[in-house]
Amino acid sequence: MEVWIVSYTAHGRKTAERVSDALKGAGHACRRFAMPKLLNAGDEPLLVSAAQWAGDGFQSADALIFVCASGIAVRAIAPWVRDKKTDPAVLVLDEKGTFVIPLLSGHLGGANALAKMLAAALGATPVITTATDLNDLFAVDVFAMNNHLFITDMELAKAVSAALLAGEPVGFSSDLPVSGRLPKGLVTGEAQIGVCVSRENKTPYEKTLRLVPQRFAIGVGCKRGKDAKALDAFLSRELMKAGVSPDEVLCLASIDLKKAEPALLAFAEANGLPFLTFSADELNAVTGVFSGSAFVKETTGTDCVSERAAVKASDGELVIKKIAEDGMTFALAKSKEGISFE
Repeated sequence: MEVWIVSYTAHGRKTAERVSDALKGAGHACRRFAMPKLLNAGDEPLLVSAAQWAGDGFQSADALIFVCASGIAVRAIAPWVRDKKTDPAVLVLDEKGTFVIPLLSGHLGGANALAKMLAAALGATPVITTATDLNDLFAVDVFAMNNHLFITDMELAKAVSAALLAGEPVGFSSDLPVSGRLPKGLVTGEAQIGVCVSRENKTPYEKTLRLVPQRFAIGVGCKRGKDAKALDAFLSRELMKAGVSPDEVLCLASIDLKKAEPALLAFAEANGLPFLTFSADELNAVTGVFSGSAFVKETTGTDCVSERAAVKASDGELVIKKIAEDGMTFALAKSKEGISFE
C-alpha cells in the first residue's frame, strides 16, 4: 500500500514521522509531506494547497493521512470523494498522535485496519465509527475484499448490513469451500435476504447479494508502444473465449520491464484491475512447465512472461497457456478455491 502523510505544524511533523516509521515497519511505502520551513530528513516540501495535495493523492495513493485538525482534512478531500469502491483510505491524527480517526473508505479502502494498526504502534486511541465494527457484526465488504470477491450490487450490500444491524437473519451460501466459523447474524438456512458466493447467477434468497470469486490472473506481454485498443480487443476476446467474465479477474500481471507500458496501464485502469509486475528473477523462480522462448529469454531475462506472471500473481495454476497475436501474449491462471471467515 502506498500511503501519503501530510502535516502542518512542528508537533505534527514529529507525529507524521512516527506514523511513517510504523507504516514502513509494516511493509507499506510512504511519502511524507511537511511545510517547507519545517522540513527534516525524509520530508517532501508541501508546495500546494491541502485540496490540491488531496486531489493528487486520490489519483496516486492508496491511503492519505492528515496530521492536523479534522476540518482541514474534510475540506481538502470534499471535492474528490466519488465512490467507496475506488476512493482511497483517508485518516486523521491529531498533532500529538492521541487519536486516529478513519474518515473515508473504512472497509474497502482499509482505513479502519490502518487506524487500528497505527493506534497499536503509537499508543493512540482508534476512533472507529462504522456500525458493523461497533456491533461486532459481519461486514460484507471487508469479507469480500479479504477473499477476493467482487460485490455485484453495492445497494444490496448496504441492505445486508442494515438487516444485520436490525437483528434480522442473513442467509449465507457458497459454491466454494468455506473455512472458519459463520459470523454472528449469518445463517445457512432460509432467510429473506442473503449472500451467495458463486460464479453463477444464483438467487437462493428473495434478495440475494452475489459475490463473484475473483480467481483468474491475466498474464500479458506486448511489444513496446502497442496500440491500447488492439490490446484491449485481444485480451477481452481471449477472456470471452475462456468463459471468464471481467468480474472474475483478480489482476493483470507482467514483467517489471512493462510497468509503464501505456496500453497495459490503460487496460488495467479501464477494467479496475491491479497491475502487478515482477522482476525476471521473480518470474524465473516460478515452478511449472512453461512455453519457453530463447528470444524472450534474451530480451527480458525470462523465457515466458505471460504464463509465469499469471501463475505468480494468482499463486495458483495455469489454465490457459500462452496465446500470441501480433506482438501480444495472453495467458490465464487460476488461484486456489476456498474462502475463509478467519
